[in-house]
Amino acid sequence: MKKLAFATAAVTLMLTGAASAADLAARPYTKAPAIIAPIYNWGGFYVGINGGGGWAHKCWDMVSVTGIPIATIAEGCHDASGGTVGGQLGYRWQASNWVFGLEAQGNWADFRGSNLSGNLTFATPYTNRTKVEAFGLFTGQVGYAWNSFLLYVKGGAAVTSDKYDAFTNGVFGVFPVGTAFDRGSETRWGGVVGIGGEYAFSPNWSLGLEYDHLFMGNRTVTMTDVGSLGIPAGSVTRGVDIRQDVDIVTARINYKFGGPVVARY
Repeated sequence: MKKLAFATAAVTLMLTGAASAADLAARPYTKAPAIIAPIYNWGGFYVGINGGGGWAHKCWDMVSVTGIPIATIAEGCHDASGGTVGGQLGYRWQASNWVFGLEAQGNWADFRGSNLSGNLTFATPYTNRTKVEAFGLFTGQVGYAWNSFLLYVKGGAAVTSDKYDAFTNGVFGVFPVGTAFDRGSETRWGGVVGIGGEYAFSPNWSLGLEYDHLFMGNRTVTMTDVGSLGIPAGSVTRGVDIRQDVDIVTARINYKFGGPVVARY
């Protein structure tokens, strides 16, 4: 009897435990974490190099001779073209997809061009020649980013370093062909607008392409003798109004400091 009672109690306990287990709630379902999509952050300081080419359109009008004003004589226009290489540094900050920035750029240039002067009052025909040796840009930027691609516009101040000279084409053997006779130089300030696109191929490195147009206006340049006309070197020969616009296309590579990729859920 004792054995029967013990067996009955054991069976009852087992059935009670099974029923209690069945009454327990099922384990709750846990949703998998959302996939994190990285987005590129354009904010921060950057530095880079650039290279490409450009052309400066120059038109000359003679307005004085030996410092004495005269009626304007059109001398003609030419394009001074060539290569350029330089560097840039700047800072950008990002608000949502909008990107804002400030940048300074400095470039060496070798834009050269010339044309036969239309001035027929001198005793010998001659050619005017231009060289743009360098330029600088100081700009603000506004852009829109699609993750690692940025499209932007820019605008601000521009400065160019220009040199000018003229040489004879020869007449009656008096002046041999190619004899330089006067020269001038200037540092000219103006404005610039541009557009560019940039692609970030790593958290810190980006490649870009940019076009800029420089509005350099009209300035009077004093040309002085080089000593080949029988008058003292440095004597004023003529004053020339020179109008100038410059177009530049460059490829760029930038390194951005800090600014890790930002996670988007």
